[in-house]
Amino acid sequence: VQLVESGGGLVQAGGSLRLSCAASGISFNFYVMAWYRQAPGNQRELVAYITSGGSTNYADSVKGRFTISKHNAQNTMYLQMNSLKPEDTGVYYCAADLRGRMVDAGTPQYWGQGTQVTVSS
Repeated sequence: VQLVESGGGLVQAGGSLRLSCAASGISFNFYVMAWYRQAPGNQRELVAYITSGGSTNYADSVKGRFTISKHNAQNTMYLQMNSLKPEDTGVYYCAADLRGRMVDAGTPQYWGQGTQVTVSS
């Protein structure tokens, strides 16, 4: 299994970025997919997840600004991030779990290497 994130970068506050996660070795038809982030000195936190059926859930801090989506046939997941704030800065990780552990605050089985997002004020 391999998860590869892309799309990170430096953006000014109020700007937008779109992250992508390309997966191999799993099928999005069966896995719960998620985005996590970790800021320096902070614990990794769940940003959003999307179930195999397409249901979504967001952290309160990103509701209304971020949108998680996926393309099952292409095995690719996305995170559209709008109205970015400096506190959104961090390394963003893609994660996958067949049992959906992240739904109950568990730790997903598979992780990507992360992509850096930096929001300047």
